[in-house]
Formats: sequence, structure tokens, C-alpha cells
Amino acid sequence: MFNYYLGALALLLSVPQAHADFSIPGFELVHTVPTGTALATPDLRSPGPVWMQLFDNARHSIDIEQFYAVDHPGSVMAQVLQRLEAAGKRGVKIRFLLEDKGQKLSDPGTLTRLRAIPNLTFAVLPYAKLTGNGIIHAKFMVVDGARAFVGSQNFDWRSLEHIHETGLLISEPQMAAQVQAVFDQDWRAEQTLSQNQPVPLPAPAQPTPRTGNYLVASPARYNPPGVGDSEQELPRLLGEAKKEIRVQLLDYAPLAYGPDNTRPYYPVIDNALRAAAARGVLVKLMVSDWNTAPPELVYLKSLAVLPNVQVRIVTLPEASEGFIPYARVIHTKTLEVDRQVAWVGTSNWLGGYLDKSRNLEVVMRNPAMAARIEQLHAQLWDGPYARPLDINRDYPRPHPGTR
Repeated sequence: MFNYYLGALALLLSVPQAHADFSIPGFELVHTVPTGTALATPDLRSPGPVWMQLFDNARHSIDIEQFYAVDHPGSVMAQVLQRLEAAGKRGVKIRFLLEDKGQKLSDPGTLTRLRAIPNLTFAVLPYAKLTGNGIIHAKFMVVDGARAFVGSQNFDWRSLEHIHETGLLISEPQMAAQVQAVFDQDWRAEQTLSQNQPVPLPAPAQPTPRTGNYLVASPARYNPPGVGDSEQELPRLLGEAKKEIRVQLLDYAPLAYGPDNTRPYYPVIDNALRAAAARGVLVKLMVSDWNTAPPELVYLKSLAVLPNVQVRIVTLPEASEGFIPYARVIHTKTLEVDRQVAWVGTSNWLGGYLDKSRNLEVVMRNPAMAARIEQLHAQLWDGPYARPLDINRDYPRPHPGTR
């Protein structure tokens, strides 16, 4: 195993400037480099070409589940939509499932264009009706039941060009089938709710094998058989750490979003991180500058003062064409543990995501993938856009949608 790791690391460090996809059997790491930044990853494909290839090669089915959808003239997403339209025109059956709350975030023209695609059935699921206060936050697609994409990239032109994002192209048959099962579960839920009928719970799942590569998801009670519980698995992985934990997120806090703008305490992940630091594990937590508003900032500072915990805030430069609302930010959701385990997912680390909302996470117990996730983290951590959190500073309130 040690020689295998050294070989994998040597391969990573010797990647030429020419494009060379980084993958392990069944999984290819896919990355959005925000344009105009010093964050090039020549060994990783970007999601636009990956999605277009998936649609071009589709034979009978394309299933897409997303939080929201936004196109922009002349963007990579516009090309993606063209390829999706071409698939529909040649007879591929397409199902597109959108979160009800995501309709307000979506571009009306993009939704109209999607609904007009031949052979595409469009549905909207109010996920809160299942869990009380959740959403479809997952971003994934499955083609022919055999290839899937799971990642932080929303169906948004900015996610393909102006946001730091990380995802996985999955061709491993069992996991692709599990991703398909998650989509089918949510599609049935929408069909049932639209008939004003209660949504039945899936059959009880068997314990998830915790070796190799496996899929976990949330909320657990609506996971199909064979798909594990991400809310249990994340603290478990953090609890196994012996040397180092690297985390990259849009935002982090031991809080949830409750009714009437309340912020109930959600300590599940925070307790696991603090316990790791207390037993001597080095924790390197990196979040976006959207995470610096109160009360989240208070909790970040309370972590940063602990021994063995380092917190950095990332601010990406404005695009050359000027301000773009809800862009120019790190949105990747990854974890790397001890250079042995990699986690690539769709969830922020706040309450409401792993307990009430639909999210998917891929766990890979693979040193080569862990090394590449570590390297991706280090590129930002050691680069010009990340700064250590200053516990004595009052950060300006972020305004993602306005200048």
C-alpha cells in the first residue's frame, strides 16, 4: 500500500501541462477553475465538457436532479443545454427534477427552455413536505443508469466558469445504480405528492460496507436500500482520523435554519471536529468569505483558537468582465483524512443539510484520490486567495448578490 501511494503521488506531481484526466477505476475527479485565477488544474476536466459528453453518449435515458437552473447567453451552460436538447430530439427520455424553492433562484427563461425540450418530463418537488424544513440541495445526474455525476456544481452557468467547484464522474456500476435509485426515489416522491398521497418510506437499508468506495446520502429515512446515512458517516470518518483532516466548504457552522429566522444549535459535525483536534489531529478548515457573517463567524473563531485547528478564509478576485452576482466564490465540498480517505459531496456543513435535505456524498478509501483531494486543497490553502482567520477582526458582512 505504501509503494502504491508513493507511485500515485509521484504521478500527480509529474502531471504535464497538457490535459490528462485524473481518475481511479470507476471515478474521475472533475473541477471548475474560476476564470482569471491562478488555480489551474490541467489534470482535471471541467464539468461542461463532461456533461456534454454524457449527453452526447446517452442512448435511452438522462435523469437530472438539481436545486435550481440558470443559463446565460454565450456561456458553457448554453452549450450544455444544446447537447441536452439534441439528446431529447434523438429520442432519449429525459427526466428533470427541480427543488420547489429553487424555482425562485432559477432563470425563468432557462426553465421554459428545459420544459420545451422534446422527450423531457419536468417535475418540481417541494422537499420540505417530506422533512419539514429541507430542500433538494443535491446536484447530480445519471445517464442510461450506468454513468453518473455528483458534485458541488449547480445547474448554473456560474458553476461551470466562475465558482470553485469539485465533482465526480462515476462509471462504477454499483454506485451508478445507487445514484439512479436515489433519483427514482425522489421522482416517485414527487409523483406521489402531486396526487396528494403520503410518500412511503423506502425499505430498511442494510448497513453500508465501510470499505472501498461507497455512496452515502441524506436524509437517511428517504435513502433507498444500499445507500448509507451521510449524517452518521461524516462524524465517523472524522472520528477515525489520526493525523490530519483537510476540509473545504462554502460555509460551516454548528447551526441550522429554523422557523422565524431562528438558528437552532446543530453540534453533530462540530463535536466531531473538536474531538479530533483534542486528540492531536491537525484540522485545516477552509471556507469562503460568504461565511464571515454573524453568528457563523463567532463559531469559526471559537474553532480557530483551539490547538491543532487552523481556519482560512478564501476570497476570489472579481471577474475581468466585472461583478457577477452569486459567483467568484469557493463552493467545493470536500474532505480528506490522513491521505487515505476522500469525500466529495454536495452538502454544506450546517444543520438542515445532512438531516433534512437531499444531498449525496461519495466516500473513497483510496490513497490516490485522497492525495489528489489533498493537493487540490493545498493549492488554495497555500495560494494567494486564502488568509488565516483573524480572531480579532470584525469582518464586513458578505453580500453575495450585490456589489
